[in-house]
Amino acid sequence: MREFMDKDFLLETETAKKLFHDYAENTPVLDYHCHISPREIAEDRRFENITQVWLGGDHYKWRLMRSFGIEEKYITGDASDYDKFCKWAQCLGRAIGNPLFHWSHLELQRYFGYHGVLNEKTAPQVWTLCNEKLSRPSMSARSLIKQSRVTLLCTTDDPVDTLEWHRQIAEDGSFDVKVLPAWRPDRAMNIEKPDYLHYLDQLAGAAGMTEISSFAALKKALRKRMEFFASCGCRLSDHGLESIMYRPASDDEVEAIFLKKLNRMTPTEEETLKFKTAFLLFAGREYHRLDWAMQLHYGCKRDNNTLMYEKLGPDTGYDCINTETSSRQLADLLNALAETGELPRTVLYSLNPNDNQAISTVAGCFQDSGAIAKIQHGSAWWFNDHMSGMRDQLISLANLGNLSGFVGMLTDSRSFLSYTRHEYFRRILCSLMGSWVESGSFPADWDTLSQIVRDISYENAKRYFKFEI
Repeated sequence: MREFMDKDFLLETETAKKLFHDYAENTPVLDYHCHISPREIAEDRRFENITQVWLGGDHYKWRLMRSFGIEEKYITGDASDYDKFCKWAQCLGRAIGNPLFHWSHLELQRYFGYHGVLNEKTAPQVWTLCNEKLSRPSMSARSLIKQSRVTLLCTTDDPVDTLEWHRQIAEDGSFDVKVLPAWRPDRAMNIEKPDYLHYLDQLAGAAGMTEISSFAALKKALRKRMEFFASCGCRLSDHGLESIMYRPASDDEVEAIFLKKLNRMTPTEEETLKFKTAFLLFAGREYHRLDWAMQLHYGCKRDNNTLMYEKLGPDTGYDCINTETSSRQLADLLNALAETGELPRTVLYSLNPNDNQAISTVAGCFQDSGAIAKIQHGSAWWFNDHMSGMRDQLISLANLGNLSGFVGMLTDSRSFLSYTRHEYFRRILCSLMGSWVESGSFPADWDTLSQIVRDISYENAKRYFKFEI
């Protein structure tokens, strides 16, 4: 019987162990998509206790706690931080097969030196240990980033953001990790939302315009903000989409839909899809002009529990997989940009694991000599970033595309401790590659194998997004 999560955790073969320990383990981390607060980095936030680090805003954990029947007061309510932690420990101790079990214990090992098991019995001991460690200067937000070997991270930022914290970090010579903004224009695209007109006022103000009275004016405002983001080092965009439904429309038709919204009338579902198609095509062309990469995260149906949404708001654990997107719609969207030579480097992520093969085959239709793996099959995302989900994505990409050109893992997290997800991914990658070598499916060519591991772990993302590190 293997020791619980020892140094060779997930590494079943000697080849896997060598690949991880010699080439992946100490390779730096480049986190090109996360939701960490740039303000907390700028202010070098300190945490009073482990609950603040672990449970604040983490809807992954909230969902698991609800599945154990934990009262909401211990999840998002007014229970004490200690009581919330104990309830989380009670759930985690029985969370067999859930990636949160592995992630949480990797974090306890790497940041707190605790190699035991967190459960209901050990909760008081772990609470005391973690909080004592968190009281040290070495556990501030910046220190956690540094000890995680992160060289660069990209936050997720709305077009109206002032980026003041990014600028403050960039001007601070005492912190050498690059913290760059990433453009996330969802609120500018989601014309169906009830607060859309209010958001247009905010966007107009940020762009130095008196108003946004047409789709043409909206595009002008967005271009101005893109130029500002570019001046602050932005190299990529990100879109969070329920689905990709390609509905092309004429300029006049799109303007009419936009005017309908300005007149406080609700666009139909078909009109909304046409507007969003026009928005994505405009955005993609601008990203090509700016030499930005485009990330499309799709396949999520959000805020499904109306009662809890009205009580807690968005991003609180009530989202699910959406199955609407077809490879035809995705291919048509990319083709519309490719036809005019304006398809940017693009990373495709679907929340639906059944889309793996479709993504890999669509990506293969639009590769060209301009970049290695110009169209990327993005890492296993959200409900898929567990052991089998990561393996399935890697196998699909290897079977149907260029695994060696893959840009690798990201955290997609709000936590400063979540960089162990990169370790988790690298262990799975090395395990998979090791099994192929051990079975005779790939030669034991260590020059090639070591380069592939280092590239997927770090170098590919650096080259693909054109980061200067």
